[in-house]
Amino acid sequence: MIRPGLTFVLWLAIAVLVLVNDMIGDTVIADRLPTIAIEWYKVLVPLPYVVLMAIIHARRTAGPRWFEAALLASLLWPPTTVLAEYLYGYHTFEQEPAKFLDRFAVWWGAPYPLLVFVLFAAPLAAGWLINRGRRM
Repeated sequence: MIRPGLTFVLWLAIAVLVLVNDMIGDTVIADRLPTIAIEWYKVLVPLPYVVLMAIIHARRTAGPRWFEAALLASLLWPPTTVLAEYLYGYHTFEQEPAKFLDRFAVWWGAPYPLLVFVLFAAPLAAGWLINRGRRM
């Protein structure tokens, strides 16, 4: 069963965690670690939480239309989380769009695409794992 309200609430929980994690990384940890370590911190800390939210989503939307529900989450969570992080950087540090897009520079070791990929893949993988033994 597709539950857009559940998808939104779980995204909101993810967005709050990611933004609070960014605030901690930008204020408390920023003067203690090099920049690349802070970027890895901002990506690795939310990953287990994202997977947990994907599992909750998969369990609540299990059934014959699980794929549509997982696809809804997979298509909404990554771009809206990226937008929320951009708006955080823009309003907090007056960060330019080009500076934000530098977070996607994998050629210098930027880990941010990993978070975006997990936001996309986790709902689909969790949905498949929860529903693989059920008859459709």
